Amino acid sequence: MPVVNYRLDGNVAVIEIDHPPVNATSIEVREGIAVALKDAAADPVVEALVIAGSRGIFIAGADIKEISSGISNKFPTLRDLQAQMEAVPKPIVAAITGTALGGGFEIALTCHWRIAAADAKVGLPEVKLGILPGAGGTQRFTRLAGPEAALEAITSGNPIPAKRALELGLIDAIADDALADAVVLARTAAADRRPLRLASEVDDKIAAVDTAIFGAFRKKLASKARGQLAPWKIIDCIEAACTRTREEAFNFEREAFNECRESPQRKALIHLFFAEREAKKVPDLPADTRPLPIRSAAIVGAGTMGGGIAMNFANAGIPVQLLELSQEALDRGLGLIQKNYAASVKRGSLTEAGMERALSLIQGVTDYDAINGADIAIEAVFEDMKVKKDVFTRLDAVCAPHAILATNTSSLDVDAIAAVTQRPQSVIGTHFFSPANVMKLLENVRSKHSSPQTIATAMSLGKLLNKVVVLAGNCDGFIGNRMLQFYSGEAEFLLEEGATPEQIDRVMEGFGFAMGPLAVRDLAGNDVGYSIRKARKIPADERFSPILQRVFEAGRLGQKSGKGFYRYDGRTRISDPEIMTLIEGVSRDLGIARREIPDEEILVRLLCPLVNEGAKIVDEGIAIRASDIDIVYVNGYGFPSYKGGPMFWAQDFGFDKVIATMQKLGATHGRRWRPAPLLERLAASGKGWS
Repeated sequence: MPVVNYRLDGNVAVIEIDHPPVNATSIEVREGIAVALKDAAADPVVEALVIAGSRGIFIAGADIKEISSGISNKFPTLRDLQAQMEAVPKPIVAAITGTALGGGFEIALTCHWRIAAADAKVGLPEVKLGILPGAGGTQRFTRLAGPEAALEAITSGNPIPAKRALELGLIDAIADDALADAVVLARTAAADRRPLRLASEVDDKIAAVDTAIFGAFRKKLASKARGQLAPWKIIDCIEAACTRTREEAFNFEREAFNECRESPQRKALIHLFFAEREAKKVPDLPADTRPLPIRSAAIVGAGTMGGGIAMNFANAGIPVQLLELSQEALDRGLGLIQKNYAASVKRGSLTEAGMERALSLIQGVTDYDAINGADIAIEAVFEDMKVKKDVFTRLDAVCAPHAILATNTSSLDVDAIAAVTQRPQSVIGTHFFSPANVMKLLENVRSKHSSPQTIATAMSLGKLLNKVVVLAGNCDGFIGNRMLQFYSGEAEFLLEEGATPEQIDRVMEGFGFAMGPLAVRDLAGNDVGYSIRKARKIPADERFSPILQRVFEAGRLGQKSGKGFYRYDGRTRISDPEIMTLIEGVSRDLGIARREIPDEEILVRLLCPLVNEGAKIVDEGIAIRASDIDIVYVNGYGFPSYKGGPMFWAQDFGFDKVIATMQKLGATHGRRWRPAPLLERLAASGKGWS
């Protein structure tokens, strides 16, 4: 079957891309469009052209695998196709339905006019793959919409709804039937001999730009895009569109695109692109498993976490009941939700109407019997096994027989929780990350009895709630928190040996983490960290550093108390000589001679234990695949996305180097720190994770 269909509608040639599932601009599509353009240009009957997509999608982007393999450079490239389009002396109109993203939107921008369906979205998301629009996207977008709009849209990569695209001048009309109206416009433009409008030549919005906007935007983006390549190159390209000749600016964009494409960041981000899609797949689920439809939800616990989870369901348009046995606690929780939504309205990310609609879907209740109709009930109470078992006993008694019972535990035994119910097959872990209404990760945890439908339903929450979802097996800490103890624990060992909190956090933030491990401890609360540590069971020949315990006993709870590993002025952290006195005291008590520790050693000693425990998790089947761990750490723990995740980093760094580091640490820290057998097998075989 052809991937590009060509037909005549009177004197209008309709070129329709039909390349499931998303009409990506693969080499076959590019070749098909090129042939169709040639035929239409040569046919005297054809006076105008329309480019459209089948199955309700225009073109959702490039073929990502072609970018990685280099096939995207094969003739005709997208730029070749655009040159051919601009050479056609007949009107060309894009009929945009569904999505026109990346290379798809670059094709639409090359048409003379664009008509979109009301629910269509357009955009240039390449920055999320570590590249930039390399076929004139930064240039044509800027010329049509102006540099301010281009800077915001292209550095974020977020899709733009049709209404907003019309306001910006990126499309020319919105229609109920985009294809029919595009045919009419094309025919009318030909009949009226309307001058052909090339976006590459429009200059009214770039003619008198104050170039100070570029410096201001770079400052605005400084912290968000720290360490990344593509966002800064995008700004350079948009500035070039406003300050250089057309030919110079287009060439500049191409050179910048090539630099990004050859960057390790592109490789890492494309790894994550495919890893996120793989993470949704559960190999042992029967193919005919269907998730339970979620039409209503209940959340037990109206604290920060419970309220955030409730907001997720309300944002998805699903009625949700928020249960607290105390009216005072319930009112406090509902008030926090109201405050969170109001803050979104103030920022401009939510309308007043949107806030009212979401709030109307959240109902506070103080009686378990009130939630008996929910399709899913999620427990979000204090991290205490006794408390959670009590909640599940009560949920089991009141919830409908078909309902899923989920626990938001971050580390407790899901099997033990399920065992107190009469329906262990309906119990699963749904570990949301705080703040749950903001964080993208949902770490689902299957128990030994979780049914295929229960697992499928939990995984479907990813799409329903706009989360990135990963399935973990049941163990202490699951994927993320099981690994984290080695990362944060090693930070304390480094403190014992001579590092300072400032040095450790500077190194990891320089690597790309938003916050270093000790700043994170202070943010989460050192009382919380110490409580979790006390619950951990470790062999007699191993130890934890006593630093965290002493910090806690000194009343240095972190930001909440104004001091922890730092002192705090609001959220601003300040070096504190008192913490160094405490740390140096630990070193003396343990007989450790403090030394200068190189930054490189700090980086390797913090990352290798993460990877080592991750390898054990893969080997044990707790994680289905190594790339799932990368998804967890990028979306839940602040690992820089442009480094690909800890497991991706390790493969590039070298398994042999990870093993050597763990051999040294195992000699002083105990057997849990010795090299993982899987790492040793991979190093010996010369193979990667998969």
